[in-house]
Amino acid sequence: MTAVTASRNPAEVEAAASVRPLPRARLDWRLRFAVLSLIWGFSFLLIKVGTDGYAPFQVTLGRLVFGTAVLAAAMAVKRARLPRGARTWGHLTVAAFLLNALPFSLFAYSELTIPSTLAGICNATSPLWGMALSLVALSEDRPTRVRVAGLGIGFLGVLTVLGAWQGFAGLDAGGVTMALLASLSYPIGWIYVRRTLAGSSYSNLSLTGAQLLLATLQLAVVTPLFTSLPTHFPLLPLLAVVALGALGTGIAVLIQYGLVAEVGPTTAQMVTYFIPVIATAAGVALLGESLSWSTPVGAVIVLAGAALTQVRRGA
Repeated sequence: MTAVTASRNPAEVEAAASVRPLPRARLDWRLRFAVLSLIWGFSFLLIKVGTDGYAPFQVTLGRLVFGTAVLAAAMAVKRARLPRGARTWGHLTVAAFLLNALPFSLFAYSELTIPSTLAGICNATSPLWGMALSLVALSEDRPTRVRVAGLGIGFLGVLTVLGAWQGFAGLDAGGVTMALLASLSYPIGWIYVRRTLAGSSYSNLSLTGAQLLLATLQLAVVTPLFTSLPTHFPLLPLLAVVALGALGTGIAVLIQYGLVAEVGPTTAQMVTYFIPVIATAAGVALLGESLSWSTPVGAVIVLAGAALTQVRRGA
């Protein structure tokens, strides 16, 4: 499986399993795992800060520009070349939209009206969507009672987070919907990549670099159509966008490659279950976002269900 991105769900971590072995890093993998969890967990806070000064499309474009720059530098160091062939670039264009341009933009727009804590928890539903879609789209991925139970438990957790018994009072339906659609976009993109680019002769670094470049071009076309050029550039939101791109969309994917190569996708994908915890702690501590009892309780239920959906037959 190839062409993974710096997104945050087990399907995409598993997709990195075909990465070519890298030299053993000096820094212990547990420390790199913790760093990756922190980077992705703080990404939702950075989106919130970025949208305080810039339009969501501008935040997404900046994120992709700086993320692509990091991947380009890594490709230059490793002397990796961009893939060739119209067919490959066509598939990468679709992957760039589903795995980068669309979900990044949806999360940025969602955080205009919902807390970063809620966006981080919505992101944790991605494994649930992935499991549901794989039952339909991937014939080799057959359901088990445990995985189906995990799916039901996970979505029960979503209803708990949203306070369904209160009629979702106090929540912006549009923002929540966009965050959930962003999480749904990841497994759709993963399934597409698995069907079209699996077994490619190009390295994951080359494919992902090309994918981020294409996503950047897509946002470069769309952004001027829906936003106007900023008249001033607030420093803190600008720094947030730089960090979101360079760290959350560039450095993170390189750390991810190393983890998958060293400890395998099963261990590496566990990072997914730390992200909403960190996102919630960051939102409450640094942004002063409110937290009712149903949010952490529902998040635990979501993560438990997501973990069950990843249990394979015979594991």
